[in-house]
Amino acid sequence: MTTGLWDRETFVEKLRAIGVRGYHDKHPFHVAMNEGQLSPEALRVWVANRFYYQRNIPIKDAAILANCPVREVRRAWIHRILDHDGTSVKGLEGEAPATPGETDSRELAPPSEGGIEAWLRLGEACGLSRDELLDNRHLLPGVRFAVDAYVNFARRQPWPVAIASSLTELFAPDLMSARLAAFEKFYSWIDAHGLDYFRRRVTQARRDSDEALAITLEYCNTPELQGQAVRALEFKCDVLWSMLDAIHHGYLKEGRSPFRPPTENFGGGETAAPA
Repeated sequence: MTTGLWDRETFVEKLRAIGVRGYHDKHPFHVAMNEGQLSPEALRVWVANRFYYQRNIPIKDAAILANCPVREVRRAWIHRILDHDGTSVKGLEGEAPATPGETDSRELAPPSEGGIEAWLRLGEACGLSRDELLDNRHLLPGVRFAVDAYVNFARRQPWPVAIASSLTELFAPDLMSARLAAFEKFYSWIDAHGLDYFRRRVTQARRDSDEALAITLEYCNTPELQGQAVRALEFKCDVLWSMLDAIHHGYLKEGRSPFRPPTENFGGGETAAPA
């Protein structure tokens, strides 16, 4: 049965309600992480597997751009790719850097390492080498499946619906603030410079969620598109939850626990890599 078009307030309420009941900050693994209960090995496995998600975010956003015919939306959305891939004053391999005065990305924004590079530094701060992250040697099948499903969703769905799926950012600023505080309090063996990604995303996620919400409210403008937007956000929450399920159950399958014994203390530069 087709329902009528929701007004703006009702639509926003339905979207926010999804986070209240299904955002992955409520997953037992995530709760344990924020309570300081994870062993160093478990934390590294989370960092390594979450990196696969991080490196696919700009690919997902590029798919949305490729499907979007609205110039104003493309101009608003494209910064997300640069936020994660970063920008550089160097030319491409085999090319000279742009000459002074030539129009290039440097005129749009100062050089930035981007979120992917920041996550690689987080990995190094946890005791993971760049090669370990880049070659996916610790990637679990369930995490790969969930992330690939998200990228394929962005490729195949109507672009406003794909944008709506990114609205987990509505719930991210509080999560990032809590995560940063937890890492600083409970995982002091991690070099503080490795936490820059979390610090940046507190601000970026708030900006990005405002932007995505405005686009969703404007372009998901039929009952059918509104319903698809709600289901898309539910799907994205399922993706994030499934990633943590895969990490958590990967330990249980091997008869191990990701949680550290209460008496153990991992301060003082613990750096061994995962087995």
